Amino acid sequence: MNIGEFKEKNGRLMGKIATRTIDLPQLGLRPVESRNERAPAFEILALNVGNRWVQVGALWQAEARHTTGEVFLQGSIDDPSLAEPLPIALFGTVEEGYRVAWRRPQRRDDFGPSVRSGRSDEAGDGQGQGGFGESTAGREGELMGAGADLEDQVPF
Repeated sequence: MNIGEFKEKNGRLMGKIATRTIDLPQLGLRPVESRNERAPAFEILALNVGNRWVQVGALWQAEARHTTGEVFLQGSIDDPSLAEPLPIALFGTVEEGYRVAWRRPQRRDDFGPSVRSGRSDEAGDGQGQGGFGESTAGREGELMGAGADLEDQVPF
């Protein structure tokens, strides 16, 4: 979904972003000059209520994963006044201008897949159980295996 644009005006990249709940009518992109390969390409600046420019985000250069190899800018806008960061991507060039796109981020399943192949210890690393290792609990819930003979028992 396109939510804004940036164009060159008087030698500066100026733009706006608007959604149903966010209205950023005056934004600027300031190029970052750095030798660090991990530095962003641009800082995103916004005019605050005191009429001062403040940094509200950054953009890094990225390359599309599909066969086109299209280069674009990606990053986010964040500010204490926002409920959460606004992830954005800019497509275009400095000369033709940039279109600002937004897409709801897909939630990652940080806990791993819930479907198992049925084979334990596929990697042969002795871990089994999808990488969590073998259980230390017996059928009745008693502690078994390494550490079963703990000298210091902690009462519950």
